[in-house]
Amino acid sequence: MTVLELRNVTKTYKMAGGGTFQALRGISASFNAGELVAIVGESGSGKSTLMNTIGGLDSDFGGEIIYEGKNLAKYSTQELVDYHKKSIGFIFQNFNLIPHLNLLDNVALAMTLSNIDQKEREKRAKQLLEQVGLGEHIYKTPDEISGGQKQRVAIARALINDPDMIIADEPTGALDAETTTIVLDMIKDIAKSGKLVLMVTHSERVASHCSRVIRIDNGKLLDDVEQEQVQFLSKKTNDNFQIKNMSVLNAFRLAVLNMKAKFGRNALVALGSSIGIMSVVLMLSLGKGVTSYVKNTMNSYTNPKVTEVHKSSTTKNSNMSAKATGDSSTQAQANQNVLSSLTGTGSDSTFTKKEISKLAKLKYVDKVQKGFSTISLGTTSVTYNKKSASIIQLQTMSSSVTKSNITRGHRPGKNEILLDTGTADTLGKNIVGKTVTLTMTVNSKQISKSFKVAGTYSQSSNSSSATVFARYTDLQKLYKENGATLKANVIYLTTKDKEQTAKVKTKVKKMGYTGSIQETMTDMFSDMLSIITDVLTAIAAVSLVVSAIMILVVLNISVVERTKEIGVLKALGARRKDIRRIFVSEAFLIGFSAGALGDAVTYILSLIANHFSQSLFSINVVALTPKYAIIGMLLSIIISMLAGLMPANSASKLDPVDSLRKE
Repeated sequence: MTVLELRNVTKTYKMAGGGTFQALRGISASFNAGELVAIVGESGSGKSTLMNTIGGLDSDFGGEIIYEGKNLAKYSTQELVDYHKKSIGFIFQNFNLIPHLNLLDNVALAMTLSNIDQKEREKRAKQLLEQVGLGEHIYKTPDEISGGQKQRVAIARALINDPDMIIADEPTGALDAETTTIVLDMIKDIAKSGKLVLMVTHSERVASHCSRVIRIDNGKLLDDVEQEQVQFLSKKTNDNFQIKNMSVLNAFRLAVLNMKAKFGRNALVALGSSIGIMSVVLMLSLGKGVTSYVKNTMNSYTNPKVTEVHKSSTTKNSNMSAKATGDSSTQAQANQNVLSSLTGTGSDSTFTKKEISKLAKLKYVDKVQKGFSTISLGTTSVTYNKKSASIIQLQTMSSSVTKSNITRGHRPGKNEILLDTGTADTLGKNIVGKTVTLTMTVNSKQISKSFKVAGTYSQSSNSSSATVFARYTDLQKLYKENGATLKANVIYLTTKDKEQTAKVKTKVKKMGYTGSIQETMTDMFSDMLSIITDVLTAIAAVSLVVSAIMILVVLNISVVERTKEIGVLKALGARRKDIRRIFVSEAFLIGFSAGALGDAVTYILSLIANHFSQSLFSINVVALTPKYAIIGMLLSIIISMLAGLMPANSASKLDPVDSLRKE
């Protein structure tokens, strides 16, 4: 039964300096099942080139190599892959076993590439290893066995998918005489089982064991002699195996085995990469920790259910714009408007009934309070027993002032005020309960009125700015008594649930209003901290570039080191996609390891930093969240895989013939 037919096969190489070299010159022959054919010739005669073309490793040839009725030169990429997997097996002179795989995995490799179930491929590999006398050594690596044993492993690997043909390239060239005989007997048995065996050799002794001898010289077929009649014992059985393409899972498994083989180097690469990941995650966590502390501190003395609404910011901005662009009279008016805005007396700063009504109708708002706030420009003071304290800010009481704000005393009642702790200390240690005189400007005239000090107020652990709180109704009455009308320049919106407050604040901002000065300062500090965090994170991210370059270099070195391995994989039927997957999987493993290590180190550092910050300041300065840990992990994996794409692509493009020649 004819298995393979050569029809006027030619092969021409282009020379580096120009010109061509014809390695094969019209080779024609046919080969039958069960034949053991020796292809004999001196070095450079073309026998290896012929084997490469028959083996499908080189499809750029002239003429025809017919297998199953079709010329190999016209095979598609997938057809060539299938040809390598189920139709042909290779036995190499130098064994070409993969050093970091044990004998079982080496033999099962072709079935791994064919995506055969693990149990089935291990069972088949064990049977073949036992058949070649290595059943007791299946978990050893190639460097733990002799040369003859390595060649027997190579024979078992060639038979794993039960192919029609076996190509043996100088299979006894690296063996002693005794081992040569053993190997030749095994190869003869393979031919008797019904397979076509093509054996390249320059040894007449080896050729004498073959059923047929073909001699080649200078690319031409000189002689074709049948030495004995072929009698084979059985037929092929490879139809029992369903050949598929290698799965991503099997590519990942091979990558894991490859990583284990170079564990020390890969661990150092992962460690180096983890430093960049740790730096980025630590900067993000530090920024969040500090920002959260600032926000919590600023918000701890405000009622979380109250939204403070102002109009003054927009007025100031427009006035400042007018001041910058107008003539002298416009600038003067702008100055007055800014002054009115600061003191809270400007018409653009106050709320109309319509605006208050609109705010009151917002969803989630349960209560609306009018308020008044003014910045004193040296005209407001509090006097007690000939001691006087200047007041910077006069405000009305609202729900935003909580019990935690009042350090002594209680909320002010009728004709009562609340002093900040600094002002209270200036006037006297026991000022609470005493009557003081409040001097202020109403309707362009200086007036004084007596108030009782209900308590003291503090907005933080330190003394706040000089501030007086009075009831809105008391100020309203005072203004009326002096021929003026008090207009609300602050509105307080109260909700039942603090989670609804955020929604109200968002809506208020969309309406063009601003929040409290405290909120504005909080936002300003938060923005500043965000910018600082981004800058520090960007600086830390520079190390990620170094990590990517390091991974790129290591994987490129790996490609060079494993060039022959890549050639073997392609000879066994690995697709370019399979090679890429293996190397990209290795990059993924490096990235995952670096990310995990970086997150772990960051977590440990955060515990240490927070331990000291709690002891010194009672705060957690580093806020490592799952989000940042995941960002670090993803960043590490993405950078590693991007760095691994170029080496993976280079590996997939390696020519199998050149790869197998690599020393």
